[in-house]
Amino acid sequence: MEPDSLTTLERRLADLEHEVARLSALAAHSAAPADDADLDPQATDAAPESAGSDDPLWFVNELGRRAPGAVMMAGAVETQAGPVRWQYGLHAEGLLAHDWSDLARPLEALGHPARIELVRQVMRGAHTTAELLQLEHLASSGQLYHHLRQLVSAGWLVSPRRGHYEVPAARVVPLLVLTMIASS
Repeated sequence: MEPDSLTTLERRLADLEHEVARLSALAAHSAAPADDADLDPQATDAAPESAGSDDPLWFVNELGRRAPGAVMMAGAVETQAGPVRWQYGLHAEGLLAHDWSDLARPLEALGHPARIELVRQVMRGAHTTAELLQLEHLASSGQLYHHLRQLVSAGWLVSPRRGHYEVPAARVVPLLVLTMIASS
């Protein structure tokens, strides 16, 4: 096999492994039901010293102990649909090696003021097109459907039935993380 072909094959294999890991993490961690023991910091297997409430960097310190070189996002939140416990992490080296051009589409879908407001309103409880049409950013139902198509296509919203929209459980924490990033 020629060197260029081998490099292309290795890159494609690495991309495929990355995508399998991402999908496995989503399947394993999205919408897992939480009970009180799951949310109790004392119920974890972490040493109390490293996860103490008086340590402002407890998450970073624990991450460094368990997975040095990893970048992670996690959250345990209550939604109208119930509790969402979610985490996802990758090693920084893998993130830097990955082609970022495929990230433009999902980020672009959130890049319009009306679309980001639609997602926020859906997360706050407005699920029907009638409720969403009440938003000030939208001049017509045509604009609403245009923005909803963009968000559904990018995976930020799903439509389980006609005229009804939800944020998939696997996207709740990433959306909140993105808003934290944008506001920091």
